[in-house]
Amino acid sequence: MARKTSTFWYLFSKFWFWITGWRLGSQVPPGIKKSMMIAAPHTSNWDFMFARAAFFLMDVDVKLTIKKEWTTLPILGGLVRSLGGLAVDRSKNNSLVDGMVQLFNEREELVILITPEGTRSYQPKWRKGFYHAALGAGVPILLGYLDYEKKEAGVGPAFWPTGDYEKDLEEIKAFYRTKKGRFPEKGVR
Repeated sequence: MARKTSTFWYLFSKFWFWITGWRLGSQVPPGIKKSMMIAAPHTSNWDFMFARAAFFLMDVDVKLTIKKEWTTLPILGGLVRSLGGLAVDRSKNNSLVDGMVQLFNEREELVILITPEGTRSYQPKWRKGFYHAALGAGVPILLGYLDYEKKEAGVGPAFWPTGDYEKDLEEIKAFYRTKKGRFPEKGVR
């Protein structure tokens, strides 16, 4: 099977994990081709570096939704796309949730990464878009994590949304309460 990750990004990620002392934990469960991936706890700007490197090492082609304009800029647009930037044209569709459902429907394989906290500060109320996009597209929610205490990046179990947001969110947050962000006081409670 052909590698999805470029050799450059794979080797860069191996070096990054080696020099920082990080390791991979559990990975994406086999057989899952489409999913909404959430990443928590999100407490630092460094989270992007560790998460992106982890997914390059796992050979998971994770996409991050970003305004279309960022992917079309000269030079910078190419970098944004190589790091997983997936253009979303908000002018045609005011609903990001509907836009993500459409992206899932148009592709055979797609993993979209979202930080439901929406900020690096403590946030008791998560944004609900990831949940409704997964429910609308009929895809599982994968629980991507960074545990700074263990210096481990990985993916927890696949979670299938039931439609009961409050109940499902409590189960998801219970998983994340076992993970320590770079700034634990800003983590999931």
